[in-house]
Amino acid sequence: MIKPLSDSRLANLGANTIFFSFQAYQAQFCNLTKKARQCFIEHDWPGMYGDSLERLKLYKRIVNEAVAQIQEMLNEKIEDKLIWASIKAVYSSLIAERDEWELAETFFNSITRRIFATVGLDPQIEFVDSDFDMPPTRSKAKVYCTYDKHENIESMLEEIVQDYGLGAEFEDLKRDTQLATRLIEQELVRLGAEPKIDRAEMVKSVFYRNKGAYLVGRIFNGGLCLPFVLAILHPSNGLVIDGVLLNEDEVGILFSFTRSYFHVEASRPYDLVRFLKTLLPRKRRAELYISIGYNKHGKTELYRDLLNHLEASNDHFVLARGIRGMVMIVFTLPSFEVVVKIIKDRFDEPKTMTRRQVMAQYNLVFEHDRAGRLVDAQEFEHLKFERNRFSEELLQELLQVASKTVCVKGDYVIIDHAYIERRVTPLNLYIQETDLASAKAAVIECGNAIKDLAATNIFTGDMLLKNFGVTRHGRVVFYDYDELSSITSCNFRLMPQASNDDEEMAADPWFSVGENDVFPEEFTRFLGLSGELRKTFVEYHEDLFKASFWQQLQTRLKQGEIIDIFPYQPSSRLLSLKEGQPEAAIAFSSVGQNKSFNTL
Repeated sequence: MIKPLSDSRLANLGANTIFFSFQAYQAQFCNLTKKARQCFIEHDWPGMYGDSLERLKLYKRIVNEAVAQIQEMLNEKIEDKLIWASIKAVYSSLIAERDEWELAETFFNSITRRIFATVGLDPQIEFVDSDFDMPPTRSKAKVYCTYDKHENIESMLEEIVQDYGLGAEFEDLKRDTQLATRLIEQELVRLGAEPKIDRAEMVKSVFYRNKGAYLVGRIFNGGLCLPFVLAILHPSNGLVIDGVLLNEDEVGILFSFTRSYFHVEASRPYDLVRFLKTLLPRKRRAELYISIGYNKHGKTELYRDLLNHLEASNDHFVLARGIRGMVMIVFTLPSFEVVVKIIKDRFDEPKTMTRRQVMAQYNLVFEHDRAGRLVDAQEFEHLKFERNRFSEELLQELLQVASKTVCVKGDYVIIDHAYIERRVTPLNLYIQETDLASAKAAVIECGNAIKDLAATNIFTGDMLLKNFGVTRHGRVVFYDYDELSSITSCNFRLMPQASNDDEEMAADPWFSVGENDVFPEEFTRFLGLSGELRKTFVEYHEDLFKASFWQQLQTRLKQGEIIDIFPYQPSSRLLSLKEGQPEAAIAFSSVGQNKSFNTL
């Protein structure tokens, strides 16, 4: 008979199995990330999307494989916490030599939480906080390059761009650096500074996403430090500098929680995130990890932030502002800028979908290009909070409408499943509480959001104002996902004309309506706008009420066209400074005549 392995041997084998699985994950993640450069060079936009999707699915696949190996190895001792405590100790020593130790800790937690389904936290078998007070490895090199001692801004920009070696020739680099220089000088003068750059510090790696390549850094002028991003495109005539971003708000939108994740090579993510934090001090490290593709560790950081905030605060979880949802119950901690969304046990009429279908919709959003308009949601299981942090109104409603997911055990509220998202202001409340000019801007943005999502083959379904939100940047986003569908699956129709008064006055349609039929002429009724706001919306987005707009868009999407959505304002584009440029030099390809962030 084969002698059973000792507990210490099992601990060593288990730790190494998880460590090798993490190494495999990192290697495959990095390989997929590196492919973005070649896709950019070769205009392989479908390949870029495919690699992005594969990278999103990678983590779950490798965790599943590792869990299966560990279960087979430990067998009847799979839930022996003493062995797992030893596994954790051995694993901690193994990752101490890795530059991605923080990601490795999160990977370990993913394994143990799958095996134990831990409620709350268990420091014996997971990394509640990092095992390392300080980074266990030293940085081998700075994450950025420094540029200084240049005669002028233009020559500095030329050197920066050429150093990146983007793999293709520029259509006219001198023209682009001259135009970029003008934008930089204008911004510096506006800030009361001399139109010069003392030095620039640029992240060594390129940030790729969709059809864009972004050179990210910061520029210095005396005591002034500005975020600095060059947006590079690759149309058929050669590379072009398309945009220059020079303030925290613009760069914050580029790194928004409503956008797909960047593909950026980061041998030491810890250093990259901390550099990005200097550009975006109001963003949590969690969001920055998520933005560069490490969404699982970003989720870890977010949960740690929430727990730390709960220890340092004393306000209560309360129902989120806005009209109650038919599918989800949503609550928030007023002093912390997120909402927690829980699927109800039963959905209000006329909703007929299932819990599984709702979760599939959230997965759709996770895997889809969010176009800067869909809020990224982090999925959590087995959350545990102190009961005294919940308002009585909230707790009673949770137990009434979500008892299959929420329960009270002693002094704690246990939540088996939830989504956590950034909090935004519901659009219906925003337009009631703000001034008329801001309300008009918001309803224009609402139309832009509908069009931007449509360009990525997403039809929002419910167009009620309560399903849209306004971010601190004034951008309108969509956060109600249960009715999302693809544009190409819809049948956009004209409303049939009534043949008599009885048909005109009938409560129900006198004509047949298919499951996927959509009548754009009815959108104004669903939006619920009136007066000046309705007039403004129609002025900017009258095309949304025409079936022909949607049908033409369907044709473009079915033909395989990838319609671009630019993550920056038209005023940040060099196109706004170019005069007499040929059409080939990056024309707008906006969807309809919207005045949106027109379309990468």
